[in-house]
Amino acid sequence: MSFHDQLIAQTRLAQQELLSVPIIQGALQGRVSIPSYVAFLTQAYHHVRHTVPLLKACKAALPAHHAWLNDAMDEYVEEEQGHDEWILDDIAACGADAEAVRHGRPALATEVMVAYAYDLIARRNPLGFFGMVYVLEGTSVALALMAADKIQGGLGLPDSAFSYLRSHGTLDQEHTAHFALLMDQIQDPADQAAIIDAARAFYHLYADVFRSLPLPQPAPAAAIADEVAA
Repeated sequence: MSFHDQLIAQTRLAQQELLSVPIIQGALQGRVSIPSYVAFLTQAYHHVRHTVPLLKACKAALPAHHAWLNDAMDEYVEEEQGHDEWILDDIAACGADAEAVRHGRPALATEVMVAYAYDLIARRNPLGFFGMVYVLEGTSVALALMAADKIQGGLGLPDSAFSYLRSHGTLDQEHTAHFALLMDQIQDPADQAAIIDAARAFYHLYADVFRSLPLPQPAPAAAIADEVAA
């Protein structure tokens, strides 16, 4: 079994934990609200803006025998530039205050996830950062493919409010194939274990980010009655 296949198999339960979070299950079934979607984008902004700095920190911390990863890291940096601005554009298209998000603070769960990533690179094995890449890219593909249309249909928002989710999902489909090739070149059992352990941790941490989002509120009984009467 290739290492990438091992990574999938050994983190499947953690992935299921993330995908079972109520707000994700609701989105997959079309139960959404604009405040919940804006809250998702807000937390996405606060971790995505760290993607390029984290990639650069990971590259700088790689030991000499992993210099073969440098070109791949540079490609990731180039492709991830500006994605945080996409998110702010989407927030504005939802009618929310993008500048308030830019200058605001993340939820604690988001801050903890980002801090864990920096600590992993600086204090442990920098290759563990690929566990975060695996979790976030895989999740964005799943949400883009399975939920974007239902979210948009449920909210009645324009296409311009979904540039991050849809474009990032398409890009991450391409990244996923490239990522698998990279992972299959990781031969050291200690590096493999670090990536698997980190992926499990990031599934848990990312699930906490989604748990921090406000759930869509059910319509008031009076509103439901009016709809039925209409």
